[in-house]
Amino acid sequence: MSASPSPSPSHAPSPPFPPQPPPPTLATSAAAQAVGFLRQLGAEQIAHPGGTLLAHLCRVYRLLAAWEARPALRLAGLCHAAYGSDGFPTALLSLDRRAELARVIGPEAEEIVHVYAAMDRKATYPGLATLDAPLHDRFTGAVRTPNRSRCEDLAELTAANELDLARVNPVFREQWGPDLLALFTGFRPLLSARAWEDVGTTLGR
Repeated sequence: MSASPSPSPSHAPSPPFPPQPPPPTLATSAAAQAVGFLRQLGAEQIAHPGGTLLAHLCRVYRLLAAWEARPALRLAGLCHAAYGSDGFPTALLSLDRRAELARVIGPEAEEIVHVYAAMDRKATYPGLATLDAPLHDRFTGAVRTPNRSRCEDLAELTAANELDLARVNPVFREQWGPDLLALFTGFRPLLSARAWEDVGTTLGR
C-alpha cells in the first residue's frame, strides 16, 4: 500500500494563530502619542526629582490611572507641566501653541492642563474646596469661578503631582510633608477615595 501523498502547501492545515492583543484604548493610544510629543519637546532632557521631567509626568499618569481617574484627567496629568506651573516654571510649550497639545490629548485634557498651569496656588488653594471657589489666574490676573468638577480635577492632579514627589524624594517629603497633609486635608471633599487613601499612606495621618 502506497503512502498517502503529503498535502500540498495550499491544502496544508493552517497553524493556529497566536492570540492577538486587544486593540489599544483611546486613552492608551493618546498617552503613547503624548509621550512621543513630550519627548520631542525635550521633557526627557530636563532634570526633575526622581530623574527627568518625563519620568515624573509618566509616574503622575500611572498614579492617576491607579486612582481610576477618567482618561482626560490621566492625560492632563501626563502633560500637566506643558505650560509650566506656579511650582515649576519651566514650560515646554508657549500658550500660543495650545492647539498643538489639544490635538494630541484632546480639548478637555488640554483645558485641565491650562487651568492647572494658570492657577496661582497661594491665592487659589485655600478656597478651592469652598462653594464658588475663586481661581486666580497668574497669566492674566483675572479671577474666575470654575465648576465643581474642575475643582476636583485640580485637587486630584495636585495630589498626584505632590505625592509622586514625596514618594521619590525623602528630603522633599520631610520638608513639605506636614504642609501637604494640611493642604490635602482641606481638599478632602474634592479628592477621590483612592487619592485620600494614598495621602495617608505617603504622608501619614
